[in-house]
Amino acid sequence: MSNLSPSTDQSIAQKYSAETLEKKIKNKTALQKELGWPAESKRMMLCLPVGMTKALGGELLEELIQGLETLPIELLIRGKGTKEYGELFTKLAQDKNHRFAIVPDKEDAVNAMFAAADASLFLSDPSDLPELELSLKYGAIPIAPECEKLEAYDPIQESGVAFTYENPDVWSVFAAIVRALETHRFPFDWRTVQRYCMESVK
Repeated sequence: MSNLSPSTDQSIAQKYSAETLEKKIKNKTALQKELGWPAESKRMMLCLPVGMTKALGGELLEELIQGLETLPIELLIRGKGTKEYGELFTKLAQDKNHRFAIVPDKEDAVNAMFAAADASLFLSDPSDLPELELSLKYGAIPIAPECEKLEAYDPIQESGVAFTYENPDVWSVFAAIVRALETHRFPFDWRTVQRYCMESVK
């Protein structure tokens, strides 16, 4: 497990911890500025941290893109994966350059992505992926398939670290993203889940 954390990471705009989560937002506005986007701290920023291949859920993503375009979100896509999806992402970033961006597959840029993002989208089981650990460490709440490593967020019990979905189909994933969006509207609740994420990998 990497010792790197947002409280010690020199590559991000603003260091923060589970106890100072209010500072995390400065990383979002810094990246928005870098990308030439409006500084919209309340707009949900979602990242696709693993790049994309068919094995990682590429076909599902293709079905999902049209729905994502209807949501009030910004999407950061890690520049990693197969040529097929690289071309798809490049066109998407060109056509929707005010809301979709490709993040270079370099450690500093990837860490800045996690620090800025509100949530991380996984379209296949992330259990063995190092990106899941980074998502949790940086408080980028996973939206992911149900798996043993992730406890689903329960607003009644005030527990859990992820917005999970049972079936790997476009409607189930979209519903999980919408649940995350609804929770994101309430900063206290959102930071509570972020804190649970960060504390789960201490």
